[in-house]
Amino acid sequence: MNKDFLVELGTEELPPKALNTLAGSFRDGIVKGLAAAGLAHGEVKLFAAPRRLAVFVAGLATQQPDRSISIDGPPAKAAFDADGNPTQAALGFAKKNGVDISAIDKSGEKLRFVKEQKGSAATALLTGIVAQSLNDLPIAKRMRWGASRVEFVRPTQWLVMLLGDEVVDGEILAQKAGRESRGHRFHAPKPVRISAPSSYAEDLRAAWVIADFDERRTLILDKVKALAAAENGEAIIPDALLDEVTNLVEWPVPLVCSFEERFLAVPQEALIVTMQDNQKYFCLLDVNKKLLPRFITVANIESSHPDYIVAGNEKVVRPRLTDAEFFFNQDKKTRLETRNERLQTVVFQAQLGSVYEKAQRISALAGVIAAAIGGERALGERAGLLSKCDLATEMVSEFPELQGVAGFYYASHDGEPAEVARALDEQYQPRFAGDALPASKTGAAVALADKLDTLVGIFGINQPPTGSKDPFALRRSAIGLLRIIIEKSYELDVQALVTNAVALYGDKLANKNTASDVFEFLLGRYRAMYEEQGIKAEIILAVQALKPAQPYDFDQRVKAVAHFATLPDAVPLAAGNKRVSNILAKETVSEGAAVNAALLTEPAEIALAAAVAVLEKELAPLFARHDYTAALTRLAALRPQVDDFFNQVMVMADDAEVRTNRIALLSTLRGLFLQVADISLLQG
Repeated sequence: MNKDFLVELGTEELPPKALNTLAGSFRDGIVKGLAAAGLAHGEVKLFAAPRRLAVFVAGLATQQPDRSISIDGPPAKAAFDADGNPTQAALGFAKKNGVDISAIDKSGEKLRFVKEQKGSAATALLTGIVAQSLNDLPIAKRMRWGASRVEFVRPTQWLVMLLGDEVVDGEILAQKAGRESRGHRFHAPKPVRISAPSSYAEDLRAAWVIADFDERRTLILDKVKALAAAENGEAIIPDALLDEVTNLVEWPVPLVCSFEERFLAVPQEALIVTMQDNQKYFCLLDVNKKLLPRFITVANIESSHPDYIVAGNEKVVRPRLTDAEFFFNQDKKTRLETRNERLQTVVFQAQLGSVYEKAQRISALAGVIAAAIGGERALGERAGLLSKCDLATEMVSEFPELQGVAGFYYASHDGEPAEVARALDEQYQPRFAGDALPASKTGAAVALADKLDTLVGIFGINQPPTGSKDPFALRRSAIGLLRIIIEKSYELDVQALVTNAVALYGDKLANKNTASDVFEFLLGRYRAMYEEQGIKAEIILAVQALKPAQPYDFDQRVKAVAHFATLPDAVPLAAGNKRVSNILAKETVSEGAAVNAALLTEPAEIALAAAVAVLEKELAPLFARHDYTAALTRLAALRPQVDDFFNQVMVMADDAEVRTNRIALLSTLRGLFLQVADISLLQG
């Protein structure tokens, strides 16, 4: 027989940011427990709301099946003596299982006792399964309440456990199971009788509680969008904020509120941060992405006087916006560049000096990079010098998320060139995977300089990332740096830039191999980057083997090899390259050794030499303009000559001159491929 099962644990308000994780873990723990007990079931659904965690299991078997349990004992060698008599180990094993030694299976390498265990009723197992699942929840810090020694994330208030129409007898976390839940704290505070597991959601809905997280989330999302549209705006709805708000309410009622238009003179990013992070409001933007003097709050009550709730929220938000306005106006009284004086006493890293010294290094390096990518050196140097000034402002002190953004506003207020001001914000891009890149050349130059300076500095004091530890986010910085260069098609040599950055540190770096260590670290980031794009590891390794110093050039090579790998001639040519590589590894070949045509006697080697000579001339202009795809496509046409050569020619001829000449031919052939990548690695 199968019946639906429901468990609901009622609590004080659960932490909203952790609620989804707790609910998912609760469900998974119950599913795991049911599987371990051998209790078959159908669909499993979780419910999560501020004051409850619940799991519904459809069609749960009411009886555990009978099972055979196999228990291993001591090794057979230790179980019997030379005469075949059972030892104390064997006798002890039999006694432990309550049987005579004759009932023990002796046919295997170990003694084994197989006993039949009659299945238990589900009602006898469910309390333990639920309790174990709750005990295993990922709770960072548990709390106690009252005189009880019971611990949970929040004080528990009630427990519902139903199998079909019947209550499952049991006690968990100081709560005795029953069938009474509780409704909305204000609309329906009295106990709510759950008539059956399948009616759980509707019974609570009648008591002003929407227990389904997804349903509440969709309701809030749709209503917020509709209210925003009615205000001729668009709501900013970050997923994390939407989830958190959903977990704060049982009966969501979104309402539109306002604030004074004078606050719009403050950088809108500051207003948005304080309203989202501190008040959990949804802000509104107009068609030009400018902040409207409106926001949407989500109440947890269907009030007969919603204007009271609106007025209350408007009253609460006003002091926060006033603070942001005050900080902004205070900061504008001092020119941004003067903030560098305060940064002389702010430590970037104990061994690497102050933040001001970092800004000076960024300035010098950004000037070099700006000139190299077609920007203005002077703008790069100026933006680099101002790059960290906003860290000493009141605005960033109060809202750390606004570093860069605040610099943009203050630089604009001071009359700095528009590109310099924009670069102060762009320097931190990309902030995360998939984030936008700096739009301006000055911004790109400062972003690259900042990332290079940090990479070189931290490697220079021997604190590179280890395992999962990367306190300075060097991996993110490295990938951001490579993305900027590649996606902007900048022909920059990172090896040269790293060397330049090392020189700017003077004698501060303890690691003498800083430049090579950083370059190798950057090379190592390519694999993660390209594998995310679906490119096979062997293609990336084939290019990495050559250690190209220009990321944009690296990207062109990877794309060319990826295309080459799709050609029908790719696999045999890769095998041929591998064979050539193995031969050359065992032989000494003079660099630039020419092929002596007079020593070519076999038709196959004559044909290959002729084809290679033609390609050397044809490919030179392709290599010069980095057209690696076209070059590899032409090289793929060598397959017939390469196959014939290996099928018909003995490379290791007895005649030393002939042997050396054939090796020189193979070296020339391999050299053409190596101008793009080590194709031999495509063999895997």
